[in-house]
Amino acid sequence: MEVAIKARQRAYAPYSNFTVGCALLLENGEIVTGNNQENAAYPSGLCAERVAIFAAGAQYPGVAVLKLAITASPKDDSFQQPVPPCGACRQSIAEYENNQDKDIELYFMGAAGKVMKAHSLRDLLPLVFDKKYL
Repeated sequence: MEVAIKARQRAYAPYSNFTVGCALLLENGEIVTGNNQENAAYPSGLCAERVAIFAAGAQYPGVAVLKLAITASPKDDSFQQPVPPCGACRQSIAEYENNQDKDIELYFMGAAGKVMKAHSLRDLLPLVFDKKYL
């Protein structure tokens, strides 16, 4: 979570002023980070979770993601309530979890305070859409 907090501090969020950081622990011990990247042409930006998981897939193909930590808050660090991933990020994480056939533990928090845990993405998105529907 400490690495995710540092990633959140580097987020590019000039429009919403809502910063999100994400850190992934991979099976090989590597940690990959991401943060939200906004764009004046909404919705051209990208969420922290997808930045991190896509980077992990690009840099370490075939290496399983074991854990994913998320922290989110306005730039003033005023938000103390845990913030789970959005729907688009849940779907993207589900794709990786399904492909690796191994659960990804998710931890999420606000700027500080309580950390919530989900044992798998399926805890947050039980009726996941995946390749079996295509």
